[in-house]
Amino acid sequence: MRRLCSLLCTIAAIPAAASTVSTGNLSVDVALPAKKVNEECTRMEAGESRRWHWKSNAPVDFNIHYHRGEEVFYPVKRDGMRGDGGTFTAKSGEDYCWMWTARDAPTKIEGRITK
Repeated sequence: MRRLCSLLCTIAAIPAAASTVSTGNLSVDVALPAKKVNEECTRMEAGESRRWHWKSNAPVDFNIHYHRGEEVFYPVKRDGMRGDGGTFTAKSGEDYCWMWTARDAPTKIEGRITK
């Protein structure tokens, strides 16, 4: 019982590296510490689109990416941005992730990803 409690406490303390968007609609509202990452992921089939926009109070590095095995592909990649937006259309069926990386300062990111 002690091991189970210890395991559950350890799991609860681990922050999620990414969340998965099942409905295709997501509001982003995160306080991101310096040098940390926030990632929001969703499955998209070829030809599916998502509208997205976001803003932050400090520059962040932003990308939309997906993985194939050990390789990472970046259909969208922007560095040092305080906001961005557009419509992203998947060229192939993949699990796509919108990712923000704080630079030297903590930042607040707000935005939306919609079908």
